[in-house]
Amino acid sequence: MMPYGMRPGIILLREGTDTSQGKAQLISNINACQAVADAVRTTLGPRGMDKLVADGRKVTISNDGATIMRLLEIEHPAAKTLVDISMSQDSEVGDGTTSVVLLAVEILKQLKPFVEEGVHPQILIRHIRQASTLAVRKVRELSISFDLSTPQGHDMLLKTASTALNSKLIATHQDLFAPMIVDAVKSLSEDPDGLDDLRGMIAIKKIPGGDVRQSFLVKGVAFKK
Repeated sequence: MMPYGMRPGIILLREGTDTSQGKAQLISNINACQAVADAVRTTLGPRGMDKLVADGRKVTISNDGATIMRLLEIEHPAAKTLVDISMSQDSEVGDGTTSVVLLAVEILKQLKPFVEEGVHPQILIRHIRQASTLAVRKVRELSISFDLSTPQGHDMLLKTASTALNSKLIATHQDLFAPMIVDAVKSLSEDPDGLDDLRGMIAIKKIPGGDVRQSFLVKGVAFKK
């Protein structure tokens, strides 16, 4: 019974809107996510291939997961969450944007048979959280801490920066850019709040002409003449 004076809500759906629900919709969501993952799967790793994405106005060639996910213009509501995951990873870490998408889709792929058998989603997500807790605990057990003020810590930062550059267009110039990145970040780490906004504190200025090997770090503010 509706309370007196209350009218039922009316929802207008566009023609052709899919109104499926239940198990069929869950499987459809997983299939959509798998299709998106297949589009970026071949970009993973140092041997990953570049993708050419054209939107009618400009053409972008990249193997960066976050860039490709942003340019795909995904319409499926469930698959859009993969874009959010990739953007969040790019904002918080700056690397691993493809890996996090593939990992999420692989988890969904492993859960698909259980969904088809009728296992309730709440039971699945409860066990996923338990697995996540165990995985984080194991990673912390395997982790090795470094004092970044020592030469060993500095070398580890260089290796980390070089690894992140492996899949980028400037991978062949790691010897130049890896130390430059480490020096830029370490100069900000001297300030207690310096690392809170790396994107705002470190800027990349592109100047036409010259060679990529002429790139250099300016510890301060640079103005174009």
